[in-house]
Amino acid sequence: YLIYQKMQQWDFHGPEHKDGIRFSWNVWPSSKIEATRVVVPTGCLYTPLKKIDGMPPPLPYDPIRCNGCSAILNPYVHVDFNSKLWTCAFCMTRNHFPPHYSENITESNLPAELIPMFTSVEYELQTQATIGPLTFLFVVDTCLDEDELGHLKDALQQTLNLLPEDSLVGLITFGTLVNIHEIGSSECPKSYIFRGDKDYAPQKIQDMLNISSIRNTQSAPGAPAPTTLGKSTAIGRFLLPVGECTFQLEQILEDLQKDPWPVQPDERVQRCTGTALNIAVGLLETAVPKQGSRVMLFIAGPPTVGSGAIVGRSKKKESIRSHNDFLKNQVPLYKPAMEFYKGISERAIASSIVVDVLACSLDQVGVLELRQVVSRTGGLIVLADKFEQSVFRESLRRMFERLPDPTTGIPSPYLQMGFGGQVEVIHSREFKISGAIGPVASLKKGGPTVSETEVGVGGTTHWYLGGIDPTTTIAFFFDITNTNNAPLPQHKRRFIQFLTVYQTSFGRLHLRVTTTSGLWHSDPNDNLPISQSFDQEAAAVLMSRLAVSRCETEEVSDVIRWIDRSLIRLASKFGSYRKDDPQSFRLPPEFSIYPQFMFHLRRSKFLQSFNSSPDEQSVYRHILTRESTSNSLIMLQPSLLSYSFNGPPQPALLDATSVKPDTILLLDTFFHVIVFHGETIAAWKQQGYQNQPEHINFKNLLEAPLNDAQLIMSNRFPVPRYIVCDQHRSEARFLLALLNPSITHHNADGSGQAIFTDDVSLRVFMEHLMKLAVQT
Repeated sequence: YLIYQKMQQWDFHGPEHKDGIRFSWNVWPSSKIEATRVVVPTGCLYTPLKKIDGMPPPLPYDPIRCNGCSAILNPYVHVDFNSKLWTCAFCMTRNHFPPHYSENITESNLPAELIPMFTSVEYELQTQATIGPLTFLFVVDTCLDEDELGHLKDALQQTLNLLPEDSLVGLITFGTLVNIHEIGSSECPKSYIFRGDKDYAPQKIQDMLNISSIRNTQSAPGAPAPTTLGKSTAIGRFLLPVGECTFQLEQILEDLQKDPWPVQPDERVQRCTGTALNIAVGLLETAVPKQGSRVMLFIAGPPTVGSGAIVGRSKKKESIRSHNDFLKNQVPLYKPAMEFYKGISERAIASSIVVDVLACSLDQVGVLELRQVVSRTGGLIVLADKFEQSVFRESLRRMFERLPDPTTGIPSPYLQMGFGGQVEVIHSREFKISGAIGPVASLKKGGPTVSETEVGVGGTTHWYLGGIDPTTTIAFFFDITNTNNAPLPQHKRRFIQFLTVYQTSFGRLHLRVTTTSGLWHSDPNDNLPISQSFDQEAAAVLMSRLAVSRCETEEVSDVIRWIDRSLIRLASKFGSYRKDDPQSFRLPPEFSIYPQFMFHLRRSKFLQSFNSSPDEQSVYRHILTRESTSNSLIMLQPSLLSYSFNGPPQPALLDATSVKPDTILLLDTFFHVIVFHGETIAAWKQQGYQNQPEHINFKNLLEAPLNDAQLIMSNRFPVPRYIVCDQHRSEARFLLALLNPSITHHNADGSGQAIFTDDVSLRVFMEHLMKLAVQT
């Protein structure tokens, strides 16, 4: 047993560094019924474009595919060097190497895709011509006060300097009306105006702008636009290369005024966000279909007119929908808005258009409804209070980060973002694919490998990713279909291959291929190999995504009960105990922190609506379902560091007992970074001791968490909100709300910080878990 245990010390981070993948179970039960009994779903978290150290540069040739299942040549195939044949690991089909391979391949001379250490490789596809330049269409809300508009214009002017010189750019502004600015007009500023309260079909938009589809007529970027039946292309008129139109765009932005239509004091402004987005997608699907383009929507308040409106104009008669309104089913505009934005997302997907939302407002702006467009097209959401905040300005700048040069490491001229991404999953026959949860949309390509049990976006083996970057992470769920009647042999392995094709920012099509292999376990009486392969961090993230996905169609209370039942069943299955004796209960080390992840998930903003609007909760859920495992874990269970005179910074328990008068706490929740000064530290700071030379150590203690906070925020997107607060002050609530309430107003004993709540503590939670897990 000890020898076996030493052999099975699983390295869960190894596959993540090597392939960008983590499984909930690294050894899978070999039958459907055993897979049901292990409770936690069989799934993985995959980051398609993860930067992998040591991966070869993109291979400048097209991949070789299996004739039987279309899997791509990989290190797990069996190669016969004498007959120049290779046997597919997925379907066991024997395939001939093409002549240029068979002439050169030997055991010591292998192509990169057959070298065992390169289980992830990337191809630069040669059969596809270089696609045209990237396109960025700014859609700007003008229903905001002059100061805010000034900050937004300044941010947009700075953004123009971040775009590649050859990329196309356009501008639409909206308020009561929608204005499409013809930046190619040299004589004078010119714009086409559309009514905000009216729907426009794509063909109608083409006719009114007098443009024809790029499929019918082609022109080089910046060249005079040719005419077709009296119509011209949008390129050269509404979309121009950045290098040619920076001056015109800056002039238009400089002259941009607040929406001039009068508004009564008891009315909201007329804001036609949905109409503006519809027209923006209509322009791009006509001008640059499947060419890699982004609609960047800058909004400062809720849409009130036209399709996609979330609230009426009267402030007295109607308030913006809240969580209570959803519980009472008093949201008449919600379903029509969702239907409208779903239609927009389908059109955007068909033309490889990414939609980003950057919203700055103290009120809700309709992100809840817009989220499906953003998520399905692979876009990004940034939510802040004002356009002058670093949360907005720095996040906008980080959207345009450059790819590092592979040799020098310095930023290259090319952006990190990819476009038109699609992912396909090929796998062994003993299981099927149930679905995916993340920024994906189904491409509706079914087949015999698709499970009847759908999880998230299911019913397909191909998903659309749209906009993709090195942090985009998708959760895939699998359904083991093998039965007990057909036990798998001991040596049998399972294989999964992920094929991600995307357009780079320099116009080439790349294909990232990741192939993984794993073990089966067939003995239902011996759970040890399965339990030792449990990755509790990946499992917690998969369960949180599953919970958020279920919240779309189920009551939150039902989802929390499902989490509780699953945790009790898991503890009962893998814990060691004497029946009906809670004191004897022990969990193996592989499961030891999983219950506290579930404790914090139950209390998190992803499930609890207290003190957050529907828009805010929607943004939290959107970010959780696209971030990596490590970032998602910070969201579930924030990290806490304690600074004191007693030594270097120490990790602290996320607990009320960690709050002490003479310490400083640094809390990272992913969305917020909080520096919290204890009561004594705050008093010393207020008296200015840090400014006195003899108290240099106190000054250093104050600066240490501030420097660490900047380090945390330097590589994060979106930029977190930064809060510096003192104990017993109002902003301390951001930290106290996340602490385990081990000390409350009921049992305060003078140590730590009493938290005024009726929530159960982690200790009570674990006591109930042990009691229920050992029940007969």
